[in-house]
Amino acid sequence: MKEKLWAGRFSKASNQIADDFNSSIHVDSRMYRQDITGSLAHAAMLTAQGILAQQDYEQIVSGLEGILQDLDSGVLTIDPQAEDIHMFVEAELTQRIGDAGKRLHTARSRNDQVALDLRLYLRDAVREIRIQLDHLIAAVLEQAKANTDAIMPGYTHLQRAQPVTFAHHLLAYAMMFTRDVARLSDAVKRMNLCPLGSCALAGTTYDTDRMLTAKTLGFDGITLNSIDGVSDRDFCVELLSAMSVIMMHLSRFSEEIVLWSSWEFKFVELDDSFTTGSSIMPQKKNPDMAELVRGKTGRVYGDLMGTLTMLKGLPLAYNKDMQEDKEAIFDAVDTVHHCLEVFVPMVESMTALKDNMYAAAQKGFINATDLADYLVKQGMPFRSAYKIVGQLVAKCIREGRVLEDLPLEEYRALSPLFGPELYQTIDLHTCVEKRISAGGTGMASVQVQIDYITHFLAQEESKE
Repeated sequence: MKEKLWAGRFSKASNQIADDFNSSIHVDSRMYRQDITGSLAHAAMLTAQGILAQQDYEQIVSGLEGILQDLDSGVLTIDPQAEDIHMFVEAELTQRIGDAGKRLHTARSRNDQVALDLRLYLRDAVREIRIQLDHLIAAVLEQAKANTDAIMPGYTHLQRAQPVTFAHHLLAYAMMFTRDVARLSDAVKRMNLCPLGSCALAGTTYDTDRMLTAKTLGFDGITLNSIDGVSDRDFCVELLSAMSVIMMHLSRFSEEIVLWSSWEFKFVELDDSFTTGSSIMPQKKNPDMAELVRGKTGRVYGDLMGTLTMLKGLPLAYNKDMQEDKEAIFDAVDTVHHCLEVFVPMVESMTALKDNMYAAAQKGFINATDLADYLVKQGMPFRSAYKIVGQLVAKCIREGRVLEDLPLEEYRALSPLFGPELYQTIDLHTCVEKRISAGGTGMASVQVQIDYITHFLAQEESKE
């Protein structure tokens, strides 16, 4: 086993059980590219400041680039016995180029190094999740555009409430996902400060140029307090929070897909390739992908709560507890990525069953509010209109009829304000189309929403 880079202080080797418990290589090895990228920038800064000789710099660059190439190609594998990815890379570099490799760690610590690697890794991860969210928004948009004429019952309390279009309902999720993109963007703004150069906690006696390192690595600036630079994990908490909200939105959508694809609703048909069958019941077509997304939401919530709990009692600055941040944040990133990976094509291939939606909308008296509004426009106070329509609904329920079936004389028995035009008023297409308020389910409003999402996606594409 290679000697530990911090072994000078100790007179005996650490216990193997303690080594295994302390090691994070099985988690942080995925950051090898970010670790090497950060080291290249650090070496360039040291050289520019005259701290590192040009010859040593050239050897370090050649060595690091070789390690990166070998790791990418699989020629080199990461030693599972290494304590962490930082020490693995440094040990491998020193083995390849000798003493020059030992000079790389000048004016930095693993404390600021891991803080840098994590920010770089998460910045890249957020970019990928944003692209996936854009693809999901695009899939929802296409479904909405194809279903602007599909009338379905809108629900409150999971009870049929008022008629809406399927497009309008879907666009509610599109709006949620645009906010998710905005939250990710905001999280990156606060994440995108470079901690490298904070060293262990107090900075360094070397004349470093932290802004040069930050600029090289694409950061907006540097962390202004070195203690905060190594101990801050707010960016992890904020990103975990944003990802928890993404999962909450996916879970709500999943729940509706589960309901819509059941025989009780039958509003949508999921493509066979995104469903499973039963080992004993041959008729079953289960929405397992949606159910799994719904289930995995709790996993991401747990990652958020675990990180908050880990951080809540820590004194400044770095503590080993903070090694636990990566397992949680990486699990959340992976979970969100995999859920979006399956969710996008599931939505793209989903078929809306418009006739079933319309049939359901015809039941449940979801045009009752429109009937009350009709009386109000004839001059009746809303509360009086509300009571009369409630009486009509109760009558229909007792007699097994719907509002459209009642003859005009039965309406006029309760109010002379009813006229023959009421039947057009309570037609479902009329109920939908006359909701002209901004954000409503009327065709013009839905088109505004479609245009908004289309513009949003165009702006997102321009940022890539």
